[in-house]
Amino acid sequence: MVRYGRLLSLAAVALFALAACAPQPNELQGTVDLEGSVAGFWLGLWHGLITPVTFVISLFSAGVGIYEAHNNGGWYNFGFLIGASVMLGGSGRASHSRRRRADR
Repeated sequence: MVRYGRLLSLAAVALFALAACAPQPNELQGTVDLEGSVAGFWLGLWHGLITPVTFVISLFSAGVGIYEAHNNGGWYNFGFLIGASVMLGGSGRASHSRRRRADR
């Protein structure tokens, strides 16, 4: 019984720790940047595609970021997710090829 109590306590602490890591709302979302524009789906897709390059550049330059803060919300996030999935190689093709090799 004590063992389950410790396990439950550990699970609760882990849950609270994960909840503390949840992102806060973007205060710049929906606001325009210096050029007067807001990033949408297509710019999100482009930023997702160039994520590996911008990540390496952002390590050495403080003026380069991976994610555009001035975005329109859900559509930018959706485009970014698709672009990053394409560029970083989703797991669908890899798992399919493993199954085919096992069938041979």
